[in-house]
Amino acid sequence: MTIVDWLLDSDPSIRWQVMRDLMDAPAAEVAAERAQVAREGAGARLLALQASDGRWGGAAWNRGWNSTMHVLWLLLHLGLDPASAEARRALRLVRDHVTWQGCGPEECDHNTFFAGEVEPCINGQVAAAGAYFGQDVQSIVVRLLGEQLSDGGWNCEAPHRSTRSSFNTTICVLEALLEYERAGGATTVVTAARLRGQEYLLERRLFRRGSTGEAIERDRKGGASWTRFAFPTWWHYDVLRGLEYLRSAVKPDERTAEAIELVESKRDAEGRWPLETRYPGMVAVEIDEGEGRPSRWNTLRAMRVLRWYERVDS
Repeated sequence: MTIVDWLLDSDPSIRWQVMRDLMDAPAAEVAAERAQVAREGAGARLLALQASDGRWGGAAWNRGWNSTMHVLWLLLHLGLDPASAEARRALRLVRDHVTWQGCGPEECDHNTFFAGEVEPCINGQVAAAGAYFGQDVQSIVVRLLGEQLSDGGWNCEAPHRSTRSSFNTTICVLEALLEYERAGGATTVVTAARLRGQEYLLERRLFRRGSTGEAIERDRKGGASWTRFAFPTWWHYDVLRGLEYLRSAVKPDERTAEAIELVESKRDAEGRWPLETRYPGMVAVEIDEGEGRPSRWNTLRAMRVLRWYERVDS
């Protein structure tokens, strides 16, 4: 069994992305496989867990990984087709019924879900999912643009006088702005802000300090190692997540060479990548085979990042 065969022997959410990103399969075949995300496997199980009030986990957001925000974020990454009847129904329930009551600062209690709350990390994840699924997230984007720091990134601690950006927050916002642009929201202001944030990552080679150039061993907020790859990542940054964003946004950049070498070093003797860490908390649906075991998600993501980088001279 080849690595591609091993990847295809899995959930439709992985299969369709393998077909598109590693096999260059015909668009009609990719679309047919993608349609299965709503009907079987992890995507179908997640959709079935939505309550009649539109929420997952009884909340717009929680400190686990099974809330409305987390499930929508995961459905985005599984590639649920926004145009499918299943996606339209689920998103209509969220849009019409879910608020931030009891899930954030009191001043946000009456905000509709896609109006967001106050933390740019959370708002980035809401806006990314909202833009992908065709919802109006303009108010969140406007807020995020006003919260960009002078070094080009974002930080959830900015309201508490932090003047330095956070990799964790910055990647959440960058993904949101990119989805917003793809959904038709591109303006010179939005694109310029995203490119400044992108440079924040590239200038630091994706895991080095801007001040000294030394490698960052662990992030200050959660203690996670950026060189250990997880999926789902949720709000956490790691080097593979940074490369996945860049793969989606730009041509290969030689400033990622060191990060690419790190990814290559993680490949096992059979050509697979392990799930190196999982972030503790309740999940709505299990999508991996356990920490330390070969991970189809990490293998897919690593292989398409390496394929992207191979075009650095093209």
